[in-house]
Amino acid sequence: MNVLAFTLFIIIVALTLVITFVAAKRTKTTSDFYTADGSLTGWQNGLAIAGDYMSAASFLGIAGMVALSGFDGFFYSIGFLVAYLVVLFVVAEPLRNLGKYTLADMIAARFNEKKVRGVAALNTITISTFYMIAQLVGAGALIKLLLGIDYVYSVLIVGVLMTIYVVFGGMVATSWVQIVKAILLMGGTFVISIMVFAKFDFSIVQMFNEMKTATPLGENYLNPGNKFKNPIDTISLNLALVLGTAGLPHILIRFFTVKDAITARKSVVYATWILAVFYIMTIFLGFGAAAFVGYDKIIEANAAGNMAAPLLAQALGGDFLFAFISAVAFATILAVVAGLVLSAASAFAHDFYSHILRRGQATEKEQVVAARWASIGVSIVSIILALFAQTLNVAFLVALAFAVAASANLPIILFTIFWKRFNTTGAVTGMLVGLFSALFLVAISPNVWNPEKGVAILVGDPLISLTNPGIISIPLGFIAAIVGTLVSSKKADAKKFDEILVQANTGIKPVGE
Repeated sequence: MNVLAFTLFIIIVALTLVITFVAAKRTKTTSDFYTADGSLTGWQNGLAIAGDYMSAASFLGIAGMVALSGFDGFFYSIGFLVAYLVVLFVVAEPLRNLGKYTLADMIAARFNEKKVRGVAALNTITISTFYMIAQLVGAGALIKLLLGIDYVYSVLIVGVLMTIYVVFGGMVATSWVQIVKAILLMGGTFVISIMVFAKFDFSIVQMFNEMKTATPLGENYLNPGNKFKNPIDTISLNLALVLGTAGLPHILIRFFTVKDAITARKSVVYATWILAVFYIMTIFLGFGAAAFVGYDKIIEANAAGNMAAPLLAQALGGDFLFAFISAVAFATILAVVAGLVLSAASAFAHDFYSHILRRGQATEKEQVVAARWASIGVSIVSIILALFAQTLNVAFLVALAFAVAASANLPIILFTIFWKRFNTTGAVTGMLVGLFSALFLVAISPNVWNPEKGVAILVGDPLISLTNPGIISIPLGFIAAIVGTLVSSKKADAKKFDEILVQANTGIKPVGE
């Protein structure tokens, strides 16, 4: 066991628990639990969004992907960053103006029916759970490498901690854990990037020239096609990454933590700049790991490459930097999983329990209790699923969650805001087809099936060659929403659409609301 690393782990856990303890005193109402009562400023929420988004996939997964696959790994950095332009220009303000606590609130502002809210909540829980598996896989690999604790127990440790943050501290604790984590991660990544750049004499040209001979891939390292050999698969991946963020529930609920739509837009601007700097630095992380750690050592530590960044820190800065970066990576995972648990729990308690089961009659105390129990349930399910996904790269797992989000949520968000004829049938059809088509395509893909034992979850031949379903499932989500609307005999409420259009763009609610 690395004593220094263990000490830093304990310090970070203690810091986050102190934050949770303080936040618990402020978390009294449903608004406090779900949205921190809209009390965050633009820069605070921008940092929290960045902290929520810079997950194990971004830090551990992308660094490993770039180190092992070269140019193809950088597709993830580009896609994750460009996605925020879609969020900024299309989603952020309308969502804040129309919603209250969850994504389902926004859709229900136009279609106030239980089945619409129920399906939207189902999407949120499914996507959040899918995304959470990636974080737990990264946590298990990290703690196993650093402390020598078995993968199963590592996942259980993270699962217990993330549940504590949400159950006791709600959105207040989750937000401040994400802010602290974002600052630590940006600082640690910057230090490593400078150290890597110094090894190449602060010359971009020299760095790229040396990388041509630094890996077993040779000059091909800097060319596309090392991992994604099928062009259709590459397009599918990038579609999922660019469009998926605008449908991710744990990101979207962050816009309810500020007071108004203007602040929500400012949050996205802050987050986009922070993320731009971070994703540029992932090049240095990946290149540095490939050059100074080496392909064989990265694979030996973790077959999916998830430990490339911590190993690079050790190669450049010794045990202290290794321990610090590993502890920061641990904080990264804790912050993100807390946000994911909260989004799923909010969907269950606010949408399923309060609006469907209790028909809007649940008291604030009952909603908070339901949300806390839902947090425990979501954590247990995610932990069990993560135990079967140990061999998968975390960046890749997150890309699948993005595909589901882009297929199931994005079409409904856009049509709710911009299509006058859109109706309840179209909303339900679009969400269900988008969700289940993406899940089905993943279930028959090479991610789940592989003839070689240990490479995927199950042994066997996949029915399709696509590793990411986005190019099929995203259009299916849009088409299903359109077809469902056109074949339905139910007419859209033109007056309601006009009210929604005004409210989405101005925040002015209809008279009487």
